[in-house]
Amino acid sequence: MLRYTLMRLGIFVGCFLVVWGLVSSGLFPRGFGDSNLLWVLLLALVLSAPISFIVLRRERDRASVQIVRRVDRAKANLEANRSQEDPADDAARTQGHAQSQPS
Repeated sequence: MLRYTLMRLGIFVGCFLVVWGLVSSGLFPRGFGDSNLLWVLLLALVLSAPISFIVLRRERDRASVQIVRRVDRAKANLEANRSQEDPADDAARTQGHAQSQPS
């Protein structure tokens, strides 16, 4: 997941630099007053989102498979812990029930 995040950040930074160059050269319009940086950030975000969606499809699928594996492993461990607790709990209840009955 870290790899996917870093790749997505790299695409955003690349888009930011390209947009900054296009705005500085006058090919894209400048923002009003002091909002130029915000304008460049917004354009870079709008451009990088579809690029990331298309270019990083395989990496996103790979990350989701890893997440599913981890979740499945955690569920299996939880179920294994539950199955270990059940016999001990049953034995304790049986023993406690036998001690509470008068002879």
